Amino acid sequence: MAVFKVFYQHNKNEVIVRESTQTIYVEAETEEQVRRFLKERNYNIEFITKLEGAHLEYEKQSDHFNVEKAE
Repeated sequence: MAVFKVFYQHNKNEVIVRESTQTIYVEAETEEQVRRFLKERNYNIEFITKLEGAHLEYEKQSDHFNVEKAE
């Protein structure tokens, strides 16, 4: 399993505005699995990145680091 950081807007109909971008962390096997997991939410996904090594350790230090599991 890997941890992915998803950058998104709360509404699919919103134009992407950097200042409104939210993030969520999802544990999954692949980016495709993350997209399927979030499909029912009305998110406008901007970008998904896989977190590894030092980058993952850095993100874990954030107060906002809360991982959801894709099923």
